[in-house]
Amino acid sequence: MPHLTVPGASLYYETAGHVSSPALLLLHAGIANLRMWDPQIDALAAGHFVIRFDSRGCGQTTSEDVEFSARDDARAVLDHLGVASATLIGCSRGGCTAIDLATESPDRVNGLVTVGAGPSGFPEIELTDLEDTRFDEMDAAFDAQDWHKLARLEVALWAFGPLRKEADLDAEFTATAYALGRVNAAHAEESPTPIPLEPPAFDQVSDIEVPVLATVGEFDLTPHLTEYEYLLSTLPSVTGCTFRDTAHLPNLERPKEFERVLVDWLAEHRL
Repeated sequence: MPHLTVPGASLYYETAGHVSSPALLLLHAGIANLRMWDPQIDALAAGHFVIRFDSRGCGQTTSEDVEFSARDDARAVLDHLGVASATLIGCSRGGCTAIDLATESPDRVNGLVTVGAGPSGFPEIELTDLEDTRFDEMDAAFDAQDWHKLARLEVALWAFGPLRKEADLDAEFTATAYALGRVNAAHAEESPTPIPLEPPAFDQVSDIEVPVLATVGEFDLTPHLTEYEYLLSTLPSVTGCTFRDTAHLPNLERPKEFERVLVDWLAEHRL
């Protein structure tokens, strides 16, 4: 299995498609790992060189307790594979990294797709009472060092959304979401410390000139819905899409709809 050694970590990565095709770099959510993109890989690899890797604290990547730059990790994977530039597709924390990278290294980015994500430095948004309660439950699990319970609570909040009941959702989707989070629980005692982008991307996103597809799930958390509206109002070349009846992982919950929107957008912009 391919791993790339970087300062303080061994990054697990996978590729699909032909290396001469336009490159896509997929960056997963913090409640998941690179497996979250499995439903889209075949369609994307038909015309692209698709790259994905497990970020620190997730999947099959291992990390020491060191400071690190998520942007550096992404660039290191591209460099290792000889890819000068790529279209970045990022969900949640991965989407924030993608925006940061487009801000810091615009020459490496051909296009940008965000899923339930916003720029670093985004102002704190007031949560609903229900969201506050869910975060209190996660804080209690963290204090008790019950990592498996914490992983389940995180998945239940983000993947299912605070306004929906698990029993009302597709059983295969909920099982997949829990499985993605369960893998990450093994990394709970690793403590890599991310180095933030300075200055943060919040005040710089208007300088991003590449085509952007900003997306969000209808039942995502309040901060992510707010970030989505900000991107639509700020980015100079942006298309927006809200996926109905989904929360934080629309590509898993509505895979065919997500695939159609993404593939059509890539074709429209010749990416």
